[in-house]
Amino acid sequence: MRWCWPHHYVGEWNGRVGLYCGPGNRGKLMKRVAGKGYLEHWVTDAPAFDYVWDSSHVLRFMRAGDAHTVELFWDDGWGFVGWYVNLQAPLVVRGSFLDTTDWALDVTVEPDGTWAWKDEDDFAEALELGIFDIELAAEIRAEGERVIAERPWPTGWEGWRPPADWEPLPLPEDWHVV
Repeated sequence: MRWCWPHHYVGEWNGRVGLYCGPGNRGKLMKRVAGKGYLEHWVTDAPAFDYVWDSSHVLRFMRAGDAHTVELFWDDGWGFVGWYVNLQAPLVVRGSFLDTTDWALDVTVEPDGTWAWKDEDDFAEALELGIFDIELAAEIRAEGERVIAERPWPTGWEGWRPPADWEPLPLPEDWHVV
């Protein structure tokens, strides 16, 4: 388990489920070990540690079977930062839990619509470490290119705000049960 955060259910858009994570949500994050590359943490047995989401508001749209999420990010004062396409293993729904594996390579999209690949160095490291083989790496990049060509932004959710009574969420006790 590399990270885990509870999210509020928001609604649906374009056949995708919308989930919100905001400052104060309690979750888990993988430990970083001094001197090791980011992706080397993928192959460690070190336990995840408690972490409080503190830096931004994020609205994630995901659909079972998709190999990506479309995410909207705002800073802590609700200034729109942009969109984010997280490339990941196809989403599996398990009761009230959603499971996937991050694929390291992502796409960032500025508010003006310009996009860029993100974490290409981590993606190359994953390939070097054997986390992905050449065929999967090609599929991952093709998924990113497909989403870029589709351009699912703007979403119409850029002005969304959570209800005032939504409190930060604790991590469920059974978060680690797979």
